[in-house]
Amino acid sequence: MSEPPRPRIAAAVICQDEEDRIAACLESVAWCDEIVVVDAGSRDRTALIAEKRATRVVRNAWPGYVAQKNFALEQTTADWILCLDADERCTPELADAIRRALAGDPAVAGFAVRRHVFYLGRWIGHGGWYPDWKLRVVRRGRARWGGADPHDKLLSDGPVARLDADLVHLTYRDFADHLRTVQRFSDVVSDAWLRAGRRPSLLRAALHPPVKFLECFVWKQGFRDGWPGFVIAATSAFYVFAKHVKLWEKSRRPAPPPR
Repeated sequence: MSEPPRPRIAAAVICQDEEDRIAACLESVAWCDEIVVVDAGSRDRTALIAEKRATRVVRNAWPGYVAQKNFALEQTTADWILCLDADERCTPELADAIRRALAGDPAVAGFAVRRHVFYLGRWIGHGGWYPDWKLRVVRRGRARWGGADPHDKLLSDGPVARLDADLVHLTYRDFADHLRTVQRFSDVVSDAWLRAGRRPSLLRAALHPPVKFLECFVWKQGFRDGWPGFVIAATSAFYVFAKHVKLWEKSRRPAPPPR
């Protein structure tokens, strides 16, 4: 009796203006049967680089994080899908773990993996950043991206197992890039809060940031990561503060005084 055919695996990657990182990302999933890249209109060489390594590159104007990632899922044709961002890398250990798990035709809708962040010159092992379990390998038709932009989350409609392997996340190029992300994400969240009718609160703006710092640096032991752990905790607290300040600012928007 012949063995059942091996399930096909696709990698789905979204990107925009990532010419310095997209090649390494795609090379890490070269073992996949299909590589689909969804580019949101890069102004640099991202799409050109991707075309040399991907099965298909699709241009799709940016509709938001959740919508773009769901669009990427829909562009694949394989039995299973590995979802990645351009700043992530599939390690050889993870590739082997995925192939072994899928070879047995598992009765699950997906697999979660440990996401390991490299930031400010070291691997981050605490502060809530590791092990950062993320559902990233899903069976076709059994998962969709949800959550609220920019904090998307892959959700399955069935059981999820865990793979004992890491997905590398090069989350920020440097501290300046970290601050740019805080600026961008706090704009997205404060806009969503404003649309939802949330009102600014001075009490929350005063209390939430220090609580966030203590959560990251003390309770989740970010102090064990030294300077990077401190930077992560402080920047996380500032991100919380920025969201509240921007909500207050956007809620006011007074008309300019007469000249």
